[in-house]
Amino acid sequence: MTLPGAREWIFALKTFAAGLLAVYVSMWAGLERPYWALATVYISSGALAGATRSKAVYRFLGTLVGAAAAVALVPNLVNSPELLSLAVGLWVAACLYLSMLDRSARAYAPMLAGYTVALIGFPAVDEPAAIFDVALARAQEIGVGVLCASVISMAVLPLSAAPVVAARVEDWIGRARRWALDALRGVPTPLDARAERLRLAGDALALDAFAATLRYEPSGGRGLARALSLLRQHMLMFLPIAASISARAGELERMGELGRGGPAMVEMSDWLASQTTDPAQAEALRQKLAALELDLGALSPETGWRDLMRAGLVERLREFIDLREDSRLLLRHIAGRAPGEAPPLAFSYTAKAHAVRHRDYGMAALSAFSALVAILIACALWIALAWPAGSAAPMFAAVGSCLFATQDDPAPGIRNFALASFFGVLGAGVTVFGLLPYATSFEMVAMALAPGLILVGLLMASPQTAAFGAGAGVTGASSLAIQNAYGGDFVSFVHSNAALLAGAWIAAFTTRLMRSVGAGYAVRRLRRINRASLVAAAQGRGGESGLELAALMLDRLGLMASRLAVLPKEDAERTTELLEEVRVGVNVVELRRVRRQLPEGAREAVNAALAGVARFFRADASTPPPADLLEAIDDALDAAAGTGSSAAGRAALLGLAGLRFALFPRAQAWRLREGSPA
Repeated sequence: MTLPGAREWIFALKTFAAGLLAVYVSMWAGLERPYWALATVYISSGALAGATRSKAVYRFLGTLVGAAAAVALVPNLVNSPELLSLAVGLWVAACLYLSMLDRSARAYAPMLAGYTVALIGFPAVDEPAAIFDVALARAQEIGVGVLCASVISMAVLPLSAAPVVAARVEDWIGRARRWALDALRGVPTPLDARAERLRLAGDALALDAFAATLRYEPSGGRGLARALSLLRQHMLMFLPIAASISARAGELERMGELGRGGPAMVEMSDWLASQTTDPAQAEALRQKLAALELDLGALSPETGWRDLMRAGLVERLREFIDLREDSRLLLRHIAGRAPGEAPPLAFSYTAKAHAVRHRDYGMAALSAFSALVAILIACALWIALAWPAGSAAPMFAAVGSCLFATQDDPAPGIRNFALASFFGVLGAGVTVFGLLPYATSFEMVAMALAPGLILVGLLMASPQTAAFGAGAGVTGASSLAIQNAYGGDFVSFVHSNAALLAGAWIAAFTTRLMRSVGAGYAVRRLRRINRASLVAAAQGRGGESGLELAALMLDRLGLMASRLAVLPKEDAERTTELLEEVRVGVNVVELRRVRRQLPEGAREAVNAALAGVARFFRADASTPPPADLLEAIDDALDAAAGTGSSAAGRAALLGLAGLRFALFPRAQAWRLREGSPA
């Protein structure tokens, strides 16, 4: 295990200082539970200043909403324990459901609003008349804690997320550039590298975690957060475009045409290999590509397919240049922490789709129901045993069920959190009964708290031990029960913390039975949803924007890619056709967009091809595309062959060609049949 370095020590000492400040301010203000403020500091603190501030804001907002809900529920239902348990459980479940549908940092607020009702409401059942005072005190203590955490994080050696984001994006661009160079130069892609390249999507999605961090940095604001969101979408859009370039260039080479697409491909690869940032060179390439534009108004049986491949390649190359130049602009904007909005972009379509995210309503509902059941089981145990300190069981069942709900299998995370909480409780017990009785001043209290809290901070600063440190720190700080006067009660301490750990294990057990799924199941489920989106698009349902559909499918692709590392190699390799499905989606929506502008015969043929696409994607993913679908697409190409001079006809021809090539990459080249309009 690596010993803590300067960064870890700075974070640990900063967090300890913020915790002491929170305790001091709470005592000075006469607040009854300073340990709430201390625990809040350890919940809210992060290595990056913006992350601490964003989490603090959302935690405070969630606490206010949860406190208000507790005040509304407890006095009215306290005489019906079963009904109160159900009401609190339903509130936690509803808030968790909303939280899981929002994959941004804002999700922390509804989640907090949910389990705050349990934290405030269940211990207050013995004194329901005091619920307003308890709720107010918690809001005040939380406010003190988040304020102290934010102030110390911002004022003392603050760390910005911008350099971290820039380093990650630079690494991503380097890996993507190597892929693009292989594609432009015709280097074959080994099977074991394809799944690895899909992980680029997962790495792009990981940037979402930094959006709120940049938004809440003093030098950042909304401008940097929006720039990061646009950059993320540019990075995702690179994947299907690079795959399309590679496929089209390979097809032209197979046809013996211009050796991987001709001089334009050579110049593109040289430009990319040089890593130049000169916009003049990019503009010169765009001009050369414009000169290669083909008129698709008169396709012939001999050259029709070649012309469609060339025209599609030119469009993809131009989009690639725009994406690459925009990404460099956005990266400089973020790394330089420039104020204001992001610079104007050449590939402007992502502005319409950068906020598109997949929402898994089914898994959110299942997670919410699992949390409800865990809370009800803990409440039943509390009521049946008439356990004086049993309120901690449903409290911690709610917390455990919520904190790890976004994981495929939350049970191990809850169990590890329970284990960390056990050690946190042990440390708190040593402090409360071994050290604090001898503390007669605030300075001595600080000395008593220092060993445990600084150790927790060091653990939180390391990615390998961060989860364990957070669990031990939050639970330990809460178990300290620091107040204005010492009131250690060993029996009460043991009972309350035993109930707390029981609640965590109830949450783990319930989640394991009802909610846990594997990475393989999650990947298969997301792919089924993607294929259902393709069926809806082919049938004329869903959004009218191909970029929006691609953004949604790429977002799911990133969620799948993040799980590939734990899948067996053979399962991971079977996911390599996912990028082809994204390309299909873009072409399908493009055909839907222009088909009404086509002549009647071409329109009917396109409709027949889209109906075939819908039938295919309704089938199992292991089923290969049927021959009649290839025939339907060829019929549509024949029918649309004479419309290429119009914008709608050109778009239809390129969409059909892209659809054919994505679904049937090894089929014989399309050949315009005699008697077809041309």
